[in-house]
Amino acid sequence: MKALVALILLVQLPIHKAVPAAPPAPLGCDDPESEAAAEVAVNYINGHSHHGYKFALNRIEDIRVVPQGPNNDIIFLELDLLETKCPILSPTPLANCTVRSFAEHAVEGDCDVKLQKVDGILSVLASKCHSHEDSREDILKVCPDCPLLASMNNTEVLETVSAALNAYNSKTTESYLRLLEIGRAQIQYHPGHVVVTEFAVGATNCSAQEAKANVEACQLLPEDQSNFGFCTAVMVKHPSQDLQVDCQLYGHQVPAPDIPLLSQDTSAGLTPSAAGFTNHNLGLAHNNPVASESSSSEFLRSMLSAKSVRKRAVAQAAQHDKVPRPVGFVPPPPPCPGKIRHFDI
Repeated sequence: MKALVALILLVQLPIHKAVPAAPPAPLGCDDPESEAAAEVAVNYINGHSHHGYKFALNRIEDIRVVPQGPNNDIIFLELDLLETKCPILSPTPLANCTVRSFAEHAVEGDCDVKLQKVDGILSVLASKCHSHEDSREDILKVCPDCPLLASMNNTEVLETVSAALNAYNSKTTESYLRLLEIGRAQIQYHPGHVVVTEFAVGATNCSAQEAKANVEACQLLPEDQSNFGFCTAVMVKHPSQDLQVDCQLYGHQVPAPDIPLLSQDTSAGLTPSAAGFTNHNLGLAHNNPVASESSSSEFLRSMLSAKSVRKRAVAQAAQHDKVPRPVGFVPPPPPCPGKIRHFDI
């Protein structure tokens, strides 16, 4: 009898079905995990750029995480970067590089990056970047006398770089320096006529004295002895005439295995700049050869899909905000885009 009662009570007990776990909340652009992924992405972008300057993170525009399995996620990032004052070949850590101010005619980089996170370890699968200078109208509204970026093949720019290199080589007792590339140039016309240039240089196998006899025989040092540097030159053309040159050599640096140094074939002499090569342009499209990324087109389709999802989410959020809220209600901050670290362009 007792057994029968126990069985009846057991049958009457409520059955609790297993409730599936709720999906994790979307990752916000300012979350520590997002910032860690962005740091890896920015280091990767700077490491695979061979021209111009290092870029620093300004804002995480969007992040999307696609689970692949236990402890395995694919992460899509949209990043806004700003150009720093550190040349790409400079050994200065990015954390110590100063972001160019708005008044210096800032350059912004827009990057899409695909990463993989396996057991907490982040690696970049693919990246695509492009950059643009801030609009001239915006700068002149705030600073009418600020010099704007000049074209790399501007005659005054090329003359200033040539005169600056000649002046430096005529005074140095060290290796003869050759031009690698012009990084930046600005021309100011008021109140004085001033040309400011920045350019990368490389030491050759000639001394400055030997170069006077046969400059054409002077070649950049081989990779195992390479010594690159960076120069700034200021040419005052009016009201007085003056030329100031300052060059800093970095010493020999061993590049990472998959990061070639500037090639002598493409960067020695005035040819790249004369052809209009824009060195501050962050033109980068890279697929990790060891990753499962089949092609850049697949990466672009993935990023476009991520952006479509983001646009729909923004539209839905805007519609949701039209619903009346209780007095005093403060909506939570949107997960994306994130905070601006420097300034908006």
